[in-house]
Amino acid sequence: MSGDIRIGDVERERAAATLGDHYAAGRLDHSEYSERLDAIWTARTQADLDMLFHDLPRVAQPEPPARRRGRWPLPVVALLVLVVGGLVITHLPVVLLVLGVVLVVKMSRHRGCASARSWQGRRTAGRW
Repeated sequence: MSGDIRIGDVERERAAATLGDHYAAGRLDHSEYSERLDAIWTARTQADLDMLFHDLPRVAQPEPPARRRGRWPLPVVALLVLVVGGLVITHLPVVLLVLGVVLVVKMSRHRGCASARSWQGRRTAGRW
C-alpha cells in the first residue's frame, strides 16, 4: 500500500514545487493553489499528496545531464604536447616519453577529485 506510506519534508517540498509549476502553467487559480499548498504542508501520507494532484497532468521530471566522457582537460593535452614536442626536438631517451605518458594518465584519472577534496578541506578548516 504505497498510499499509506508516511512522508517527510522532502516529499512535501517536492510536491509544493510541482504544484507551483502547475500554478505557473495556469492550471490552477490563486485560491486553488493556496488551498492545495496548505494541504501539502499538513499531509501525512503519500495518499494525502496524491489526492491533491488527481486532476492535474503528471509533470515529467527532467533527466540529469549525461556525464561527458572521452574529453581530456586542457592541462593534460598541453602537458602531452610539451612532452612529445620536447622529445622530438631534443631527441631525449624513450624513458622520458614513458614517464610523460604515465604522468598524463595519472593526471587524467585524478583530475579534480583529489584537488577538490583538498581545497574543500582547506576552505572548511579556514586555511587558504
